[in-house]
Amino acid sequence: MLEFIPRRLGSAAILLGFVSLALLALSVWAYRLGGWPWPQAYDLAGWGVWTALAGVIAALAALLGAIRKGRNGAIIALLGLILSLPVAGLGAAFEIAARTTPPINDISTDTEDPPVFWFTATPTDYPTQNTEPQRTAYPNVRPLNLPVAVENAFTKALALVETRGWEVLSADPAENQIEAIARSRIFGFEDEVAVRVTEIETGTRIDMRSRSRLGQIDRGANARRIKAFLAELQSHVTE
Repeated sequence: MLEFIPRRLGSAAILLGFVSLALLALSVWAYRLGGWPWPQAYDLAGWGVWTALAGVIAALAALLGAIRKGRNGAIIALLGLILSLPVAGLGAAFEIAARTTPPINDISTDTEDPPVFWFTATPTDYPTQNTEPQRTAYPNVRPLNLPVAVENAFTKALALVETRGWEVLSADPAENQIEAIARSRIFGFEDEVAVRVTEIETGTRIDMRSRSRLGQIDRGANARRIKAFLAELQSHVTE
């Protein structure tokens, strides 16, 4: 009887892995196309993560049993582990990010005179209470100075926004600011982005603000977006 335990655990891990993938896919579909509220879709994804974690535990137990007893079942256990790890890993990454980043969702390279959203659904000022947590957590989120004319910098910035597939809301050279909507890769959550181009003595200064429309935390997504965008813009201008 005991010799069948690793196989059964491995089979259970495979089933749990498939179910976890199905739950995640359903939650994404329900939000993107089904019109579900994001908390409901997130809850469903959470059940997928718990299911995947159960699959990982079952797969590891099956794998350990197969190795210790020298019986078949290791391949089944590995398959269950492979199927369960993607959703479990995604859930773990989200949890770690939530615990290691400040509970804010609005980031700006200039916290004293941040870019103002004019064309978004809910124009609001940058929250002053975000300043200290942002500086502590993201000290490298800073303006970018470029040795080029404002017109050139604006054109390069707009081209990069379009290359990234962001939805442009406004791109008026007279205002020297670009506003756009960026979407997360999995659920397609909408984040608002403003890129401000200002003339300085040495060329152009680029400021950027990114904020999430939903939720109270962003798990560092807005800071990563700003740093990645400015780094790529600098490489395009100086290449």
